Amino acid sequence: MANVLDREKQVAIISALAEGSSIRSIERITGVHRDTIMRLGVRVGQGCATLLDRKMRDLACSNLQFDELWGFIGKKQRHVMPEDNLELGDVWTFCAIDSDTKLVPSFKVGKRDAATANAFVTDVAGRLKNRVQISTDSLSAYVQAVEQAFGANVDYAQIVKVFEDQSADAEVIGMKKATYAGHPDMSLASTSHVERLNGTTRLHMRRLTRLTYAFSKKLENFEAAVGLHFAYYNFVKRHNSIRCTPAMAAGIERDFWTTKDLVEAVA
Repeated sequence: MANVLDREKQVAIISALAEGSSIRSIERITGVHRDTIMRLGVRVGQGCATLLDRKMRDLACSNLQFDELWGFIGKKQRHVMPEDNLELGDVWTFCAIDSDTKLVPSFKVGKRDAATANAFVTDVAGRLKNRVQISTDSLSAYVQAVEQAFGANVDYAQIVKVFEDQSADAEVIGMKKATYAGHPDMSLASTSHVERLNGTTRLHMRRLTRLTYAFSKKLENFEAAVGLHFAYYNFVKRHNSIRCTPAMAAGIERDFWTTKDLVEAVA
């Protein structure tokens, strides 16, 4: 059981999970059974989500970018049957990043629909203390979600990619920027940082790595993995561009955290 593992072993397991190692590889390296690793990961991941909810308050972010990251629970959407659990199939992780501090103030796991978009944007709005500029892709659900959550207190632009053709591997040949609220600075309107965040997330979450055998069988496990990733990203991982952690750059923390600090904070 996770609660009989010594702290050093717990830290080693969580470090490996946060750096993108698979559960079975961690089992081979540490000698800890994969079920114990899974239970520990879920417990710490849920604690990380609670930690982020508590820490990400009264933020002074000024330039946020939103995007959605695809994954799946149990099976891909095309294999889902009418009698299957509603949690199965495609799952999307909505996330925001502050382009200045690289902080991820909020995320939301769900379907790529208006309900999830509304819940996500409302959560972001509740964590800010000032007017903000927002950039998103062309997902139509964002327009209503931003209007409902921010009203007139936002500068919002969408970035629409123009593709060469309609094929799956079509190249992007241009982008169009459109104002949807306020007076956004179009020179800052971009989704480049959040798209780079998606790459980092896929690298450090085995469940989201492209062409992998790893995937979550339960939504609870997936949400815990996402919580662990973003807590590690915000508090532990040093970012070369800012030479500190996002939490330090945003003034939330004064010092670097270790994985041990993270585990003890959610224990």
